[in-house]
Amino acid sequence: MLRAGAGAKPGAGDVALVNYIGYLAATGAVFDQGMRSPLPVDGVIRGFAQGLQTMARSGVARFCIPAALGYGAQATGPIPANADLVFQVELLDFKTAAELESMKRAHAAEPAAQKDAPPQP
Repeated sequence: MLRAGAGAKPGAGDVALVNYIGYLAATGAVFDQGMRSPLPVDGVIRGFAQGLQTMARSGVARFCIPAALGYGAQATGPIPANADLVFQVELLDFKTAAELESMKRAHAAEPAAQKDAPPQP
């Protein structure tokens, strides 16, 4: 943990909003990075998911992920087979599945409500 966050931590079914950079442990070569990236906790490699679930909002951590918790013996794009990975991650926010569903329903209802609203001067 490089900077501890505060509050609740995301669970496996949540979607995390993160800034991250991923690089190969052996060479330091950057293979991926993202800013304000929404990532489903249960939709990323196992080591990344485990790391996210230890973080609270505004926290920054470095995940050292052995190949067995990453992509294993399968090469993936610029990541060679059996590669250990390192990610530096900042957890900006996260939403539960229920919060996301509520937001989707509210967004879907929004255009209908705007059509029924009287015109604004």
